[in-house]
Amino acid sequence: MPCFVTVMCLQQWRCEAASSALRESLSVFCCLPDFLPLKCDACGEVFCKDHIRYDDHRCSSAYKKNVQVPVCPLCNAPVPVQKGEVPDIVVGAHMDKDCKYNPAQQKIFTNRCLKPGCKRKEMMKVVCEQCGGNFCIKHRHPLDHDCKASSRPISKAGYAALMRASQTACKSTGAIAVPSNGSLQHNRYKLWNEEKMNEIYKIL
Repeated sequence: MPCFVTVMCLQQWRCEAASSALRESLSVFCCLPDFLPLKCDACGEVFCKDHIRYDDHRCSSAYKKNVQVPVCPLCNAPVPVQKGEVPDIVVGAHMDKDCKYNPAQQKIFTNRCLKPGCKRKEMMKVVCEQCGGNFCIKHRHPLDHDCKASSRPISKAGYAALMRASQTACKSTGAIAVPSNGSLQHNRYKLWNEEKMNEIYKIL
């Protein structure tokens, strides 16, 4: 018969059942005999299957097995950590000395104009209500950026506003403002403008 050697688990913890005065000095050991003892690859101690994980035996050397490269929370640069170093300390030292984070150099103007040929960027989004595109202050109006949604019919309020604007334009400068709209309302507006122009020519 093969001979099995049992090894006692080395996990110890503070006894929660003891009084608070005794709790600091009294340590309890896991006394579970195990036919297959497991050795922690970080600290080298022997534990049972219930206490082999780093968190289960509060391994003080668990950081040595953490192979993730920490990233600086300010500049988002990876911080190299040598074997045996504590990542938090290294990242803290990087933030104090080598960090290239400068809040003054952060990009503020990030909203680029979608008008072809325009390279302007704005701090805030300037969204066209008709097509939903983002434009700069100069091209924010539908007529300024050749709005793709301009073929939609104009609302009654918009039509009335265009009528008022064209009447004032006729009275002051004689110029006629024609909207770029291919709808039925636009055709009516065009006929109305032609009639007004004929009346103006008759007066002249």
